Amino acid sequence: MPILKGKLELADFYDVIFKNQPVQVHKDTVETVHKSFDFLKEFSENKVIYGVNTGFGPMAQYKIKDDERVQLQYNLIRSHASGTGNPISEKYVRAAMLARLNTLSLGHSGVHPSVIHLMAELLNRDIVPLIYEHGGVGASGDLVQLAHLALVLIGEGEVFYKGEIKNTEEIFKAENLQPIKVELREGLALMNGTSVMSGIGAVNLLYSKRALRWMVACSSAINEIVNAYDDHLSSELNQAKKHSGQREIAAKMRDHLSDSHLTRKREHHLYNGANDVEVFHEKVQEYYSLRCVPQILGPVLDTINNVEKILIEEVNSANDNPIIDVDKRNVYHGGNFHGDYISLEMDKLKMVIAKMTMLAERQLNYLLNSKLNEMLPPFVNLGKLGLNFGMQGVQFTATSTTAESQMLSNPMYVHSIPNNNDNQDVVSMGTNAALITKKVIENSFEVISIEIIAIVQAIEYLKVQDKISSKTKKMYEDIRKIVPVFAEDVVMYPYVNKVKAFLMETED
Repeated sequence: MPILKGKLELADFYDVIFKNQPVQVHKDTVETVHKSFDFLKEFSENKVIYGVNTGFGPMAQYKIKDDERVQLQYNLIRSHASGTGNPISEKYVRAAMLARLNTLSLGHSGVHPSVIHLMAELLNRDIVPLIYEHGGVGASGDLVQLAHLALVLIGEGEVFYKGEIKNTEEIFKAENLQPIKVELREGLALMNGTSVMSGIGAVNLLYSKRALRWMVACSSAINEIVNAYDDHLSSELNQAKKHSGQREIAAKMRDHLSDSHLTRKREHHLYNGANDVEVFHEKVQEYYSLRCVPQILGPVLDTINNVEKILIEEVNSANDNPIIDVDKRNVYHGGNFHGDYISLEMDKLKMVIAKMTMLAERQLNYLLNSKLNEMLPPFVNLGKLGLNFGMQGVQFTATSTTAESQMLSNPMYVHSIPNNNDNQDVVSMGTNAALITKKVIENSFEVISIEIIAIVQAIEYLKVQDKISSKTKKMYEDIRKIVPVFAEDVVMYPYVNKVKAFLMETED
């Protein structure tokens, strides 16, 4: 059970979001939050504090009367709960809630402790605010999307509850929950931050790691079933290059293939002095999509690791405004809500996942093109050539999906549009970046699903079930439980969707 003490790791997101473990707020955290609240309440008397006794954004020049301070916070929440488009999936919203809960627990936001107690209860009872994809520009944080979270905390808006969208008021009554009462600046503190883009980013990272694991497995399997030489995976070759990601991918592939009876040693075939010919019938080297996997997936792994470092730093940061410093007895105004760090990292992540998807598509093409592999029927067709089509139809889907990811991999980071009466004149678009990355990652699972079906069909045709590595055999058996051997043409989309769900849901 993750215990909230102001520091989260990616593993905590996995435990809470993927394994549904409850969150426990440590008593020290409650005390820290209470001290922050008490200090701000005292400090703000007879001072001008943004968001406590001023308007917001370009309206900050207007002083708010003491008896209107609470109404100001409610007005902010209600007016900014203006998202549109598709609802963000529950898993991603729960991750955003966990990220926001952690940020508020640092004691730099001045919220009342009731806020973190209720947020933890919502997480633990799987009551998920309805938040829409469109609305965040990622500069004053995820204002619009977080307003929908804040709306639920004050007992309004809508939530996902047991698979349905329900009115918050109804569910609070059913669960005997009390909304928070705004005390000081709970509206602004809840809305002003990068938690939606960070939460989505955390789930993106977890799925990216899973997709990469499957891509390594597919890349290993295709190398063995086409009897590739194994020296491109050798420690000696890959240690000659200094990148840790490349070395680790090569090591994972060597481990995957350690008991394969299909990969070949170059010294047995080309280094034995028995090659007195002018033209070699067999390839001396494999195509890049087989031979250069460590060099292609190495940057993907390194990028994932670097993105994780930045994202976890953001999650464990105070990212609203202003920042309350109890120790220094001061309040500092600035822009910690700005989402450029996450925007840039999400753009990096979607680029490498798009490249990984391109690799999967090229490996698939190699398997389906008999003129390239020279060992399989066209489209790995186990039926009658001409009459049956094998994997021909589903290749179009893989090609189309890959093309979409290539287009989506253009950066959001440089797409700033001034808004908010030019108060927000340079923005991050970090939430858009995170959501587009989510789409690119989902696309990758679709293409890998099609490739993995082609791999098991190829294994079927070659009848090498007893020669493939134990890891490939396990993958083959798992997919065969979902997709039976087919020679006659079958409707493919249910199988692709089932394999995609299997790949996305299988624990690491």
